[in-house]
Amino acid sequence: QVQLVESGGGLVQAGESRRLSCAASGRLFSIVAMGWYRQAPGKQRELVAAVTSGGSTNYADSVKGRFTVSRDNAKNTVYLQMNSLKPEDTAVYYCNARQVVSDPRGQYEYDYWGQGTQVTVSS
Repeated sequence: QVQLVESGGGLVQAGESRRLSCAASGRLFSIVAMGWYRQAPGKQRELVAAVTSGGSTNYADSVKGRFTVSRDNAKNTVYLQMNSLKPEDTAVYYCNARQVVSDPRGQYEYDYWGQGTQVTVSS
């Protein structure tokens, strides 16, 4: 099992910055990627940004150039630096960790989620 604890959400003004943190603990072997998703009221959960164990990153088009995802392997923590925030960034942000485990029977993927942290951007 992997436990994820997010922090850093809150209320910000449009144009301001905020950094989210997600600390992972537990059985952290074979974590291939960590990242952030968000869910706004009435909408589906969507990928915001992710970073692989090799350091490759992936961003939603709506946040490219404004958000940066990073990972501190020594601290088992992933960050999301959010700049130039917009009201449409308002959502609950969830940390995600993907674990891939192999055994003689095959390969299995497990997704772990944090409890979510609210980010509200006022205009």
